Amino acid sequence: MPFVMPDLRPVLPEIVMTVLALAILLADLVIKRKETIAFLSIVGVALVTYVLPGSMGTTFNGMFLSDGYSMFFKLIFMLNVILTVLISVKYIVIEKVNFGEYYALILFSTLGMMLMASAGDLIVLYLGLELMALSTYILAGFIRYDIKSNEAAMKYFLLGAFASAFLLYGTSMIYGLTGTTDLKAISAYIVANGLSGNPVLMLSMILFAVAFSFKIAAVPFHMWAPDAYEGAPTSITAFMSVGPKAAGFAVLGRVFLIAFGSVKLEWSAVLVPIAILTMGVGNIVALSQTNIKRMLAYSSIAHAGYILLGIIAGTSDGMASVLTYMLIYAFMNIGAFAVVIMLRSEGFKGDNITDYEGLSKTHPLAAALMLVFMFSLTGIPPTAGFMGKFYVFMSAINAGYTWVVIIAVMFSAISAYFYLRVVMYMYMKEPKETVQLSTSPAIGLALAITVIAVLFIGISPSTVVNLARAAVSGF
Repeated sequence: MPFVMPDLRPVLPEIVMTVLALAILLADLVIKRKETIAFLSIVGVALVTYVLPGSMGTTFNGMFLSDGYSMFFKLIFMLNVILTVLISVKYIVIEKVNFGEYYALILFSTLGMMLMASAGDLIVLYLGLELMALSTYILAGFIRYDIKSNEAAMKYFLLGAFASAFLLYGTSMIYGLTGTTDLKAISAYIVANGLSGNPVLMLSMILFAVAFSFKIAAVPFHMWAPDAYEGAPTSITAFMSVGPKAAGFAVLGRVFLIAFGSVKLEWSAVLVPIAILTMGVGNIVALSQTNIKRMLAYSSIAHAGYILLGIIAGTSDGMASVLTYMLIYAFMNIGAFAVVIMLRSEGFKGDNITDYEGLSKTHPLAAALMLVFMFSLTGIPPTAGFMGKFYVFMSAINAGYTWVVIIAVMFSAISAYFYLRVVMYMYMKEPKETVQLSTSPAIGLALAITVIAVLFIGISPSTVVNLARAAVSGF
């Protein structure tokens, strides 16, 4: 058999990303100013985004799919990198971890996410997942002298390895059952052989649900998230709360709606209780948190529960709402963490909710920005967060899950307490001490992008919604 070179056009963004990550790693040896490396990373990511639209197609015998669905997720990943780098520049100097490999690891992690979003085969999915996870474990423990950062990385690593084992076990069982790891071939085999109700198939689906629930921090597999979010550098907490979560939902959608599409009744019975538990625990435990990073960690868990409703709906509208929510979540969450980072200065942590007392009197602009992000996370119109919840809830109602949506709305009402408590501290308390904000042009740009996006999508969501619908049209 003569060797035929596979079509490399669909993997061009990944190739560019790999070259960029390696180049940044080497540039660190010769460039002393780390701000230059941050700038080069952003330019490189802009180049990856530029080659994205021309990379449609499948390659490596259908193992790698570059379609509208993966393209939309990759845009979220690119946005995540750019915003994370912008909020990191000054922060990692304050934390005394201003090293070039910080940016290289962020790029390698994102490369893993891109592979996950385009995986048409369980082996490619696993490769992407490991590349993403290993880079993120290191980033979580990047502040080496801080015991909390070490603990964050350790917990994240141990439980992440545990999740990978579940994924491999599920993969081996499905391979034993169907003789393939290709998602479309698995689906065809299940339908052709009438495997619905097969105990081995059911067990492998449960194992996949557990593995992906770890990645998106769904209850009861969320136990790593609060400690990892609290201990990791704040910029990495922002990165982890968006990128790996989006990648988890990307593969959740692919595996459950393509490979297991014909047995939706069985897997929705597994995901519905997970979603309800996730919304419940996320919102209720967040009520008692005094550390803002832990509060945002539990809020992130609750949002994973809302987004799961779009997957459970199992329709193209449901998937479009997942994509829309994930993009909105990226803007509002990174924006909130950017304000948290601004409060961090030499000798002042700024992690406690009481640190926000009277912020509106000392720094009215920072308080106003935080107000917008808190309103959006609560889901108050006219912010983007309201639109994200609206579309997810509507898709679940149209798919016949009205009772689940009623529970979700109740939990969403509970969330108003802990988000608006931060607003109350900022606007209704007197400042105990004047906090020095650590601002820089980079973090200012990140905040401008996020707040404009949150307000613009909230007032005019049709652009994003139509993009998401177009992305899932061929799914």
